[in-house]
Order: sequence, then C-alpha cells, then structure tokens
Amino acid sequence: MLHLARFAAIAVLVWFYMTAKEKGESPINWAITGLIGYWITWWVVKLAVIPTLMGMVAKNPTGAFLVYQIPALCAIGAAFFIRKKMLANAAEKAN
Repeated sequence: MLHLARFAAIAVLVWFYMTAKEKGESPINWAITGLIGYWITWWVVKLAVIPTLMGMVAKNPTGAFLVYQIPALCAIGAAFFIRKKMLANAAEKAN
C-alpha cells in the first residue's frame, strides 16, 4: 500500500538533487533537506489524519486504499513548497 510513498520519496530525492545541480548549490544538502521535509510531513499526516479517516472508510477497501495515499500526496505538496523556498533562497544568495 505504501508504494506511492516510496516512489515519491525517491522522486523527491532526485528532483531536489537535480535542481541543486542546475542552480550551482550543494546537491546533497538539497536532497537531504527535501527528503527530510517529505518524510516529516508524511509521518505527521499519517499519525494525525489517517486514524480519523479510516474510521469512516474501514469497511470499504477502495476508500481505505485511497485514504492511505493521502500522506504521500500531502508530502509531495510539502516538498513542492520546500523546493520553492529553497529556490527563492538560492536566487537571493545569487544576487
């Protein structure tokens, strides 16, 4: 069930690494920052939101599958905003 989360984590790692290389920043620092932000968001949503929502869809396998994907989707959104902030910081540093 957590395949989306694993694939997304790898994609975030590569995405941050490649972006840092393009911008002349430290790729390892960017990749680690992106991955940590992804996983923290994933865990917070998994522990805070999923138990509540699972009570509503516990008897519906399709609903349960979709609810289990919510942490990965939220973590991808968080990674997007973390990357956006890091790009702004890199542009500010370049000026």
